[in-house]
Amino acid sequence: MSRSERLFDLLQVLRRHRRPVSGRALAGEIGVSLRTLYRDIASLQAQGATIEGEPGVGYVLRPGFLLPPLMFTPEEIEALVLGSRWVAGRADGRLAEAALSALARIGAVLPPDLREEMEGSSLFIAPGAPIPADAIDPAVLRKAIRTERKLLLNYSDANAAASERVVWPFALAFFDQVRLLIGWCELRGDFRSFRTDRIATADMLEARYPIRRAELVTRWKQWKHAQREGEAGAAPAHFAEEPHDAA
Repeated sequence: MSRSERLFDLLQVLRRHRRPVSGRALAGEIGVSLRTLYRDIASLQAQGATIEGEPGVGYVLRPGFLLPPLMFTPEEIEALVLGSRWVAGRADGRLAEAALSALARIGAVLPPDLREEMEGSSLFIAPGAPIPADAIDPAVLRKAIRTERKLLLNYSDANAAASERVVWPFALAFFDQVRLLIGWCELRGDFRSFRTDRIATADMLEARYPIRRAELVTRWKQWKHAQREGEAGAAPAHFAEEPHDAA
């Protein structure tokens, strides 16, 4: 186990204890000597962790300490690299740039051993079929989702039939070959998904939809579950036009 992993484990153990715990008990949980434990506690305190206590009394971690990037485990580093490489290769340009930028920022503050782990990662994303280009800026869709605003879409279905839709967007789904905007469609009075490459225009309206995004997601999951269970005749969710409190 590397020193970074050991410090990470120590923090996790301290987080589980709300009352002071003895150094000997901590050392036993981490699997290190008492002397090593004292050194590790001193290292964490030097990095800003508010660990109170002393030998013979016990130690407790006070709330408020944020885990710095250098405390990622090798597996977490691999997950970050793999996820960022997927986003860089399969998402739109702005998200792809953001993924690579985030990875570079993390790498800049990692200690040498973990930076080598990140830079030498052998987890790669296989190239897939080209993703159809979007006519609209996907950043508009993401902003509408974040701010819980309605979208006015000009959309063409699989048969090239055009329609104008007012949608309450709450999610984007990324597949290998398509991206889907998921929302409540006022025209259909039901949940619908829209391929982003078939959206001709997307205008964010001033109006916010009447319920919270989290509630929309919950009802959509219930709707999906009902579909999987074969409740073909299940009625779509009903949404009353109630005021939406400002966030």
